[in-house]
Amino acid sequence: MDSLINESFLECVPNFSEGADSATLDAITAAIESHAGSWLLDHSADPDHGRSVYTLAGYPGRVMAAVEAAAEAAIEHVDLRAHAGHHPHIGAVDVIPFVPLGDTTMEQCVAGARTFAARLAERFELPVYLYREAAQRPDRRQLADVRRPGFEGLAEWMVSPAGEPDFGPTRPHPTAGATVVGARPFLIAWNIQLSSTDVAVARRIAGRIRERGGGLPAVQALGIELASQGCVQLSMNILDHQRTPIWRVWDEAERLAAAESVSLLDSELIGLVPAKALVDVADHIGSGSFHTAEQRLHEAAAHLRIRRFDPSMVLEVRLEEARRGE
Repeated sequence: MDSLINESFLECVPNFSEGADSATLDAITAAIESHAGSWLLDHSADPDHGRSVYTLAGYPGRVMAAVEAAAEAAIEHVDLRAHAGHHPHIGAVDVIPFVPLGDTTMEQCVAGARTFAARLAERFELPVYLYREAAQRPDRRQLADVRRPGFEGLAEWMVSPAGEPDFGPTRPHPTAGATVVGARPFLIAWNIQLSSTDVAVARRIAGRIRERGGGLPAVQALGIELASQGCVQLSMNILDHQRTPIWRVWDEAERLAAAESVSLLDSELIGLVPAKALVDVADHIGSGSFHTAEQRLHEAAAHLRIRRFDPSMVLEVRLEEARRGE
């Protein structure tokens, strides 16, 4: 796989359907960290979502090898028949998006994603679907469309022409379900906690803020109950932060929450955020141009009430730290 994209960089943000079991999460982490030339930049796990998200970047072949090893660990440890969590999913290795960085083109990323998907399907006898830029069918560009049946409805869906996988068997893996692999631009996964315990409130706000509900372009949103935190959450993906800046999402969420007589408590990043997304927030709130770059990042994070913000949450900062061996 190293020859696919040569010396350019690649990011991958694999999502696994496990958010609580430390043995499983440790096995996935160890698998990723065992590959030189690929750096684990961030990872988070959420027991309410039943999900963990890893961010790694590096040389394309090394990144793909690390993700394949992580997939092996997840398939060995995760049994979806006993899964608990609110987040939509169809697989133990639920989604593997590849993101071009540096000189890597989207065309190269698509080619690599398709080759990786075919290998994953063959090695693990796993149904694999392609999405976003790697999709080979127009009805599979959106992840939500591929994941709509859920793990429980996967077997029935797969016997129909609409559910035939791009690679692998036409039946779910008994414990690991199926996997979605794709290529896409940088995505910001971002959650906002609301001052309510009523999940219906979060779902109404999510329905109004997401693009499919007539809301903001390039925004996906779900309303989720966080039993462990005693509140509800807007769980969001910002698919194109240059089209819809993150500050605009915050402002709209605040307006919609006020209409429901609730407030925004705080927010959290799942994975990393590109520097420009926070710089745009700083510009929006009038952060002084005489401030240092790090000060502007902190001011943007304070405006968005990002939990435990640190500059290492910024992609460019974290990748440079990793390459220096920090």
